[in-house]
Amino acid sequence: MSLRPTLETRLAQPTMEGAGVHLHRAFGFHDPSELDPFLLFDDFRNDIPQHFERGFPWHPHRGIETITYVLNGTVDHGDSLGNTGTLGAGDVQWMTAGSGILHQEMPKGNINGQMHGFQLWANLPGSLKMTAPRYQDVQGKEIPEIIDDDGTRVKVIVGSFWGKTGPVDGIAADPQYLDIFVPAGVKKTFKIDTYRRAFAYVFEGAGAFADASAPTGVLLEKEVMGEEVNIRDMSGNRTLIRFGTGDEVTVQAGPEGIRFLLISGAPIQEPVAWHGPIVMNTQAELQQAMRELRNGTFIKPAH
Repeated sequence: MSLRPTLETRLAQPTMEGAGVHLHRAFGFHDPSELDPFLLFDDFRNDIPQHFERGFPWHPHRGIETITYVLNGTVDHGDSLGNTGTLGAGDVQWMTAGSGILHQEMPKGNINGQMHGFQLWANLPGSLKMTAPRYQDVQGKEIPEIIDDDGTRVKVIVGSFWGKTGPVDGIAADPQYLDIFVPAGVKKTFKIDTYRRAFAYVFEGAGAFADASAPTGVLLEKEVMGEEVNIRDMSGNRTLIRFGTGDEVTVQAGPEGIRFLLISGAPIQEPVAWHGPIVMNTQAELQQAMRELRNGTFIKPAH
């Protein structure tokens, strides 16, 4: 077994999208080979309704898949195919934009006005970029959760892990998408296929992700469950950790435990031509998509 080294640790950056939604972007509109097949990851978390209630009005997508995972509040969605629905707390939606779709996403806070969710964009290979659009809406109760003897909890949203398989399937990037909580002071190792690109995103608590190289940073002594433990390089709220190659990731949870997403996927390794919500292989394909948007032929008839 080989431990995946930590290539980079960085904080998600505040930005604004849609009609004025305040969010934090962990990555996106960067070097697309860095986390291939993943293109963008947003954390939309807010307890000020004016900062998210205008939502994401009608906009196009082509050539990608998006996964939306809601933790608090709801997201009402609709599209140019006539689909409508509402994602509640714990629910997931995977949308294959394929040849093109127009849709809107309108978040609403919970009873306390809080909204929290994530959106991940995954690229489609050239052979599937013009496939028919489709949705998979999954209720939180359908997502398997595994609780280990030490209190570690893993929700399997996509892919297979610890003998359970997530309800979302048929995704081109063949991803694994896990929501993991490790209790205070627990050290835990998670296996990841060697050939996948992988990252973690911490959104509650803090912890130290072990590195195959010599440890760096300040060594901290903390009391956890009545015992002194040494924790180095604490990664906390809204932190992205990008991993190198290997087949496992190890984390030491801090004094409040740690909750993070662990996401991996098989790289596509194709050219990327990218403008906003449209991702193709060549500039010519991108220009054609923009022309179709202007002349009203962007949405393709169902076969």
